[in-house]
Amino acid sequence: MAITVEAIYENGVLKPSEPLPWKDGDKVRIAVSSLDSPILKAYGIMGWKGTSAELDRLLAEIEFDEDEVP
Repeated sequence: MAITVEAIYENGVLKPSEPLPWKDGDKVRIAVSSLDSPILKAYGIMGWKGTSAELDRLLAEIEFDEDEVP
């Protein structure tokens, strides 16, 4: 199962803004990005009609050259 949640980074620890569906000891894989991302800032301005999960999947398929991102 894949989910997207916002978190706050404090004292070396990521603190999710909502409860997570796993129990203690479950192994998970995480991908972390800053909310200052140009992609996240632009989210919604183009009239996207899909879900955030669909957008995450599409963005994961795109390879960005960091020199080209403003």
